[in-house]
Amino acid sequence: MKKIIVIILTSILLNNFAIANEVNVFSSRHYESDIELYKKFTNQTGIKVNVISGKDEALQKRIIEEGTNSKADLYITSDAGNIAIFDSKGMFQNSMSPTIEKLVPSNFRNKNWVGITKRARILFYSPERVVNDDLKNLNYEDLANPKWKGRIVIRQSNNIYNQSLIASLIFNNGKETTGEWAKSIVKNMARDPKGNDRAQILAVAAGEADIAIANTYYYALMLSGNKGLEQQIAAKKVLPFFPNQNNRGTHMNISGGGILKYAPNKGSAIKLIEFLLTKEAQQHLVNNTYEYPMIEGVEPHELLKKMGTKFKQDLTTDVASYGQYQSDALEIMLNAKWK
Repeated sequence: MKKIIVIILTSILLNNFAIANEVNVFSSRHYESDIELYKKFTNQTGIKVNVISGKDEALQKRIIEEGTNSKADLYITSDAGNIAIFDSKGMFQNSMSPTIEKLVPSNFRNKNWVGITKRARILFYSPERVVNDDLKNLNYEDLANPKWKGRIVIRQSNNIYNQSLIASLIFNNGKETTGEWAKSIVKNMARDPKGNDRAQILAVAAGEADIAIANTYYYALMLSGNKGLEQQIAAKKVLPFFPNQNNRGTHMNISGGGILKYAPNKGSAIKLIEFLLTKEAQQHLVNNTYEYPMIEGVEPHELLKKMGTKFKQDLTTDVASYGQYQSDALEIMLNAKWK
């Protein structure tokens, strides 16, 4: 009998040990370089990383439906709006450690989730058709000016990056003012919204518009040649501009994640987040995804440096507000007939 009890206890201990030495990541990020980074983490710590990839909607649905039976430890996605909305459903638990709190600025995290890399959503313009005087002290708010009528391209209203940008404007300017701004933006569009961010930049290069609103990493990806010579040549025909340099700074967003409510391996998940915030991991991320580092002391990719690294980032707008005002942002765009 004693022998049977010892065997059972040994089995339980071994199973617990196995669970403690793995972490299950649900991720909507589609970068192979992330997988390479997880392998480095395993090599350094012995903790195996199991990755389930998919679109946010499908991943979140699965996590919610599985409830207490879910094996998911860490949910990683792009855009603070995605994270904050999922957090509002009560799907995360405290994801902080002293190391994480020290490394990540407070506006890029809360107790349940944390930013891992940063993104900037800026303007890309034709130097042939937009002069320096047009850009002097230009803010996002100024794009409502009638002088930009028929000159702006941007993605559709259902795009999370746009919803977060509008949410940041609501946070800073109020819903009513932002609603009027959105109506003016629609009037100033060169065409009905369509395509991804690269499609907006291509439209400016082709002369279909004068200004595109897009994330910086799309532009860097085009310049890198990874999307082909045609897109590389097109990207060289436009230039980047960082708005709101004389006030709050350029709109920033994040890729990030949080530890899930029923995570069976919270300790391993904390270790993985801390690893992703090391200089080694941050350098790997920015070199492969063209995002901005979250921590100090890490240089952006050379293509981002050429765009300008001394721009003023918006460090006062709490990115959690992107989730808080997401429904208002969508309402505003639909009322403005933003397709």
